[in-house]
Amino acid sequence: MKITKFFLVILAITFLSSCSKNLEKESLIKEKNLESQVFEAYEEGMRSLNNGDALFAAKKFNEAEILFPQSIMAPKSALMAAYSYYSDAYYKDAIAELERFVRVYPSHKNIDYAYYLMAVSYYELIVDEKKDTQSIFSAKKFFTIVKNKYPNTEYAIDADFKLDLIDDIIASKEMYIARYYFERKKWIPAINRFRTVVDKYDTTIYVEEALHRLVESYYTLGLVDEAEKYANLLGYNYKSSIWYEKSYSVFNKNYKKQKKKITENKSNQNIILNKIKSIIDLDG
Repeated sequence: MKITKFFLVILAITFLSSCSKNLEKESLIKEKNLESQVFEAYEEGMRSLNNGDALFAAKKFNEAEILFPQSIMAPKSALMAAYSYYSDAYYKDAIAELERFVRVYPSHKNIDYAYYLMAVSYYELIVDEKKDTQSIFSAKKFFTIVKNKYPNTEYAIDADFKLDLIDDIIASKEMYIARYYFERKKWIPAINRFRTVVDKYDTTIYVEEALHRLVESYYTLGLVDEAEKYANLLGYNYKSSIWYEKSYSVFNKNYKKQKKKITENKSNQNIILNKIKSIIDLDG
């Protein structure tokens, strides 16, 4: 009886050991098959992307990631899915993929590219600076992240350039609203908008006009000292600007008349000189 029990225990151990080895072998085979499936899905995604079928490519890249989330191909596949959407102008889908990438793979070596592509996707969504406020400020947010966190990358160079363009867009929006108030003689809200341009977006092309409009607005309200302050600022930085000339005329009401006389005098001078030239030519 004891021999029988001992024999059964040996058989059980042998059987379990054999099963364990078979399971391990089967697991390794499955894993290898899984890796090959991931690779095949990724390669099919690349072929589809190169052939212009970006949506199917994104689907295959997503499939590659889902098949083996622990694989080193998973984050690469996620990024390629985002890029596929971006390449076919599905910017919102690209952003959704990139937001997930940043959340799931925050330490990935290509995280800088993810932030950059997200910023560019928001930038591409800007169509009308008067309406696309969310896209404008989201693009600025992510370009700023790229510029500050990854300053030594090629992405940072383009981010810096794009941030200047975005500031121009925001300043343009502020000027549009400011002019609306200005034309309706709503001086205080107009002043607030013009000052925003001067204080926050002083490197944009709109700062000269904003300074002049502040001169006009303050002068109209009888706040001459404030008007002079902004006129001096305009003159110091942009003396050759047409807007400085306009601001100068606000304080000197006879300026336009004087300018007209000077212009007429120059015109007469040119006529006389041309007559003299013709006389000299005849004498010759």
